[in-house]
Amino acid sequence: MAGIITLFAVLSLSLIITRIASIALVHTGLSRESARFQARSAFSGVGFTTREAESVVSHPVRRRIVMVLMLLGNAGVASAVASLLLTFYNTGQEQMAWYYRVLIIFSGILVLWKISSSEMFDRWFGKIISKALQRWTDLTVRDYSSLLHLAGDYQITEMIAEHDHWIAGKSLIDMALSSEGIMVLGIKRKNGTYIGAPGGNTFLRTGDVAILYGQESAIHKLGERMSGPQGDVEHLKAVEEFQKSNVHKQINAEK
Repeated sequence: MAGIITLFAVLSLSLIITRIASIALVHTGLSRESARFQARSAFSGVGFTTREAESVVSHPVRRRIVMVLMLLGNAGVASAVASLLLTFYNTGQEQMAWYYRVLIIFSGILVLWKISSSEMFDRWFGKIISKALQRWTDLTVRDYSSLLHLAGDYQITEMIAEHDHWIAGKSLIDMALSSEGIMVLGIKRKNGTYIGAPGGNTFLRTGDVAILYGQESAIHKLGERMSGPQGDVEHLKAVEEFQKSNVHKQINAEK
């Protein structure tokens, strides 16, 4: 019986550990679904290779969380296996039929699964863990790549305003890059000054670096655009293509 109690204690502790880790990962900017998946994968040692896994490895805070999970997971799996062996091996006088032990283990696992999948328990337990993490840890780091949904063709990149480039010497309102589906998140001046969330009247001077967010294809076309009338024509074409793309997306969303 001691083996069964130990087994349930290990399983309960494992559920608590993965829940704490998943909420910690959520605090770094991961979605709840991705955080749960990565926490369980790291704890169990499965090691799925996904885009989210790559973002975890490249993120310093997430990497520390996953490393702790891996260490605890190895100890937890070994403890669970040892407890399971003790459950079916008893040298004492009192013997319990093997099918009773299987029934108790199955029932206990079912109860733990029901509790862990309960939305009410999840909300209650999640609030407690979140408050504890905010009080005793520093998890204010945010993964802005995830928050900006850098999936598919979207990316954040830098572009230097060369003297013969279309963007050099223009204000943001004149460029109207948002009509092409490109946003200017910031500008690094040649002298080292940084302008965050620049306004429409901000000029992009030769040698400045623009931090852009948008689809890779649109940013690539912008990078090849030279100054002059031909560049203005290419801008109008890019605006038209972006508008058509939005129309198609709205039609598909309504289906």
